[in-house]
Amino acid sequence: MPLIVETIVTTLDALGAPHIAPLGLIAEGEHWVIAPFKPSKTLDNLRGHPFAVASHTSDVRVFAGCVTGRKSWPVVGAETIKGVRLAAAVSHWELHVERVVEEVQRPRFFCRRVHVASHQPWAGFNRAQAAVLELAVLVTRLDRLPPEKVENEIAYLDIAIAKTAGSAELEAWSWLLDKVEAWRSEPRAKG
Repeated sequence: MPLIVETIVTTLDALGAPHIAPLGLIAEGEHWVIAPFKPSKTLDNLRGHPFAVASHTSDVRVFAGCVTGRKSWPVVGAETIKGVRLAAAVSHWELHVERVVEEVQRPRFFCRRVHVASHQPWAGFNRAQAAVLELAVLVTRLDRLPPEKVENEIAYLDIAIAKTAGSAELEAWSWLLDKVEAWRSEPRAKG
């Protein structure tokens, strides 16, 4: 299995407007691979402007917010490419797409890091922050997972929330649970 680093990826559209999306970047040799699903704004933006910024943040509300429709987060200009990073990033990578491998569901953009910067010390994620990240990933796959798997995962992740969450993690968790609750209330085909 490859190393995957969960990041917040920012790309620019044709007018220069930023798009913010949580994405796991895949390590492949000297490259980091961005593999957005079709269709997606990230995919369109990378095709038009082959640069991206991967922001690393300790604020898991950004991950939860992006998958629940809260995509307005403060950004600042990148340092060496035309792009933006999260203002609250603890570090960031500026990426240039060197090649694209077309695939049916998820084209793979092979990126080279052209600039790396640290902005503040970071102690790592606690268990609640990791649980929020896991639930954010799960929420993006609700339409592809059996309901019992979703419920079992949430029950397990809730243990870390109950034991180690601070106010930011509780807020992020509540946004994600609202999304899950909406999914639970959707009618599903039987059989």
